[in-house]
Formats: sequence, C-alpha cells, structure tokens
Amino acid sequence: MFNKLSQPLDYAEALLAQFSSLSRLADGAELVGHFIQGVARLSGCELVQLYLLDATGTRLELNTECLDGQLQFRDPQSLSSDYHTEQLLQFSLCQNRVVCLGALSDSVHETRFLPARATPWQSLLCVPLIDPGGSVAGLLLCASVQHLDLHGAAESLGYLGAFVLGQLHQLHQLQRLRRPAEASVTSSLPSGISYGLIGKSMAMRKTCSLISKVLHSPYTVLLRGETGTGKEVVARALHDNGPRRSKAFIVQNCAAVPENLLESELFGYRRGAFTGADRDRAGLFDAANGGTLLLDEIGDMPMSLQAKLLRVLQEGEIRPLGSNDTHHVDVRIVAATHRDLKQLMEEGKFREDLYYRLAQFPIQLPALRQREGDIIELARHFADKACTLLQRDPVRWSDAALDHLSAYGFPGNVRELKSVVERAVLLCESGELLIEHFSLHIDPPSERGRINLRERMEQIERGLLIDCLREHSGNKTRAARELGLPLRTLIYRLARLNVQRGDFNG
Repeated sequence: MFNKLSQPLDYAEALLAQFSSLSRLADGAELVGHFIQGVARLSGCELVQLYLLDATGTRLELNTECLDGQLQFRDPQSLSSDYHTEQLLQFSLCQNRVVCLGALSDSVHETRFLPARATPWQSLLCVPLIDPGGSVAGLLLCASVQHLDLHGAAESLGYLGAFVLGQLHQLHQLQRLRRPAEASVTSSLPSGISYGLIGKSMAMRKTCSLISKVLHSPYTVLLRGETGTGKEVVARALHDNGPRRSKAFIVQNCAAVPENLLESELFGYRRGAFTGADRDRAGLFDAANGGTLLLDEIGDMPMSLQAKLLRVLQEGEIRPLGSNDTHHVDVRIVAATHRDLKQLMEEGKFREDLYYRLAQFPIQLPALRQREGDIIELARHFADKACTLLQRDPVRWSDAALDHLSAYGFPGNVRELKSVVERAVLLCESGELLIEHFSLHIDPPSERGRINLRERMEQIERGLLIDCLREHSGNKTRAARELGLPLRTLIYRLARLNVQRGDFNG
C-alpha cells in the first residue's frame, strides 16, 4: 500500500502500535517527537513537519520537523514563522481540506516552506489537525522525493494527529492544576492588543478569544451588539489577522442604500439591465473576491435580497443583474447587526434559513459599561489620535476628568466615547483635560444619595437582568439558566422591575 509497508495489514498493525506507544508518554516534547518520527515511518517520507497555530490563533508556526530521520524542534522566535503567504498551507488550514500532490517538481505550486535539496520533492501530503474543541489547530505535512500515493494515508494520519493534540491538551491541563493557586486563568486569554483592539477587560479578553478561534476557519461570523460597540473594528481585525489579509476588505451598510440600488451594489449588473446601465459594472462580491465583505446592519436587508444572499452562502455563486450566467466568488462574509434577528424571524422579516447560515459563529460584543477599566485606556487612545490629527502636543488628563468619564454609562458605547473625547480635545486650551471640557450628564452624588437602599438594589438587579438578556439575544430560558433562577422567577422579576423587550433588544 505504501512503499515501506507493502501490505494493508502491516500498515494497520503499525498504526495501532503507534497509537499504543503514544498513549503511554507523559512528556509533551517526547510525545511530539515520537509522533513525527512515527509518521515518517508510516508514510515512508523523508520529510515530516508539524505546524501549529500560536496562542492567539493568528500565526502558523513550524513546531517540529523530521528530515531524513533527524528530529528537530524549531524555535519560532528564531526564524520567520508566519506562513500566511504560503497558499498551499493556508488553503488546507482555512478550508479544513487535505492537500495531496504528485509530480510536485512539475507543478506550479509554491513550496518555499520545504527544505531545499539536490533531489527535487515529488510527493506532498498536507493534513489539517483537529483539536479537542473541534477547531483546526495545525497541519501535518509529509513530503518525499519519490512518487508516492499518500492520499490513502491522510485519514489515518489525521486521526493520529488529533489523538496527539488531545494528549497534549490533557498534559497541559495537568500542568495547570499543578501551578500555584494564585495563577490567573485569564492570563491565557488574548488581550485586545493581539488584534489591534483597545482593552484588557475580561469581557474584551473573552471576545478576543472567540476571534482567535474563528480566524483561520471559513465560517461566517455574525457580530451582535449594541450600536457603537465596534462591530466594524472587530470585522476588520478578523480580516487583517487572518489568511485573507492581503486581499480587499469591503464594507456595505445594508440600511444605507435603497433596496433597488443595494442589489446592483452587491451583485453588479450587465449593460442594458436597466435604464442608465450603459456598461457592465462589477459588484461588491466581485470586488471582495478572495477577501472579506462586511454586511453591516444585516437585519435591514430586504427579504428579496436575503434569498440571493443565501445562494451566495450555499453555492458561492452570484448572478449580476441582467445576466443569465452565474460565476463563482470566494468571499468570506461577516455580518453585523444591533437588532434581534430571532425576533425579526418571528415577525416574518428575516429568513430563518439565512439566519442559521449567517450565525455559524456568533460573537456578542460587550457594551462599554461591561468593559471594566477599558474606558480610561480608550479615552487616552482617542485623545492621542485627536492630538496627532490636530498637530498639537499631547494633552494631560486630570484625575477628576478620568473619574468623570468612568462614572458615565455611555449608552452610545465606544462611538460616543470617541466623540466626547475628540470634542474635549478641541475645547482644551490649557493642555490639561478637565471636567468642564466634557458635556456628560451625570447626577451629582447628593441627588443619587436620595435613593434608598431598596431602590438602589432594584436598579442594580434590573441592570444585571437586562445585560444578561442582551447577551443571550432575549432568550429568557438561557438567561435564567446562567443566573441560576427558575424561569418563572425570572419572568416574575422582569415584570416587577418593569423590564420591557425594548430594554434588551435595542
């Protein structure tokens, strides 16, 4: 079957022996080394490489290599280890597809990631490796100077690689249990700076963790959150840190264009399709081919266009206005909305099948009031940018001004904060930002103190319930489960505190 194992039975026995041997190893480096050397024996290849995604999920790094029987662990810090320009590796990684090539020396594929040698490489196999969470976490690559049929080994080697990743995960969990109790779990979560985002709060770290899990997958992402939470910024982070970063990132607000124009904007048109169409025009799907298209305010897309968008998601094909022919496009779609799409489905204003295609990987963006500590960091960032734009020296912040910002709820979220800070910088002439430079309405302590303890507790409880319902898109059953309440109790408290649907669907 394979050049070093002539009989299928021999290969199956060797594979089982490899599983058994790996299951007894308790050291991570030893486990990976035995795995790579075992794959070299099973496949008969002179080269076996293991690539893994880094902690942020943004960079593919060469972890281990076995070349002509010599095992080498690679230090990603000592070499250029971001393989985002290697199309073969990125295709296998992002599409979760096995790549098997023969007659490699005569092909047009770029293989700069393979070690140079006098005898050219002829056979190549690239297998995505799935981690215990079900995500693609890396690649196993086999290459030979011989003409080998490696495709038959792909499935078994993929299972073996997934087994090794599972073993590594268990070893990592054991190491975490042995750490001192004061070690923080949050240290493993990426901060916003990993993706060019501002914020180190727990809410932002969780958001960045979700971003890292979907960066290298082909899934459609649905960004949900209140107005001004930075949905376009997150969409751009998904694009700029993913494998499509070298291609176009295009934004279309579905609520900003009339229905009859939106279709031609998205799909393009052919000459004569309608009055005034005097030439062919490519649409945004064509312009974003190979890149990312952000469909903002997707909840406002007309029903007539939702069916055409569904076809793009299902078939990867578009048909311009006035044309009878379809053509293929390779576009990653990111959708964003501040509206409750499930409520729109119930009202018959949004297609149920489209919703489930868009929400393959939903990300709920936190409101600014949920991002403890991020207000001051964001405010300083916006002030510095404003000073650069105005070509003036950086401004200082008074403690009173920072306290003033921290005490405000910012219903307009990050967008409102940015506007407020930019206005304050314009008003500031002394070089120091003071309270009077901000036009925020905050009740003075004397007025807030008139509320008795019961009223204050009800305000806090009402806010917690609203935030939880927003996080779960208005689903009371899931909210009750997270809060540890019976559903009837939650419904009773919502009625007692006068929480209306509009409070958590806005």
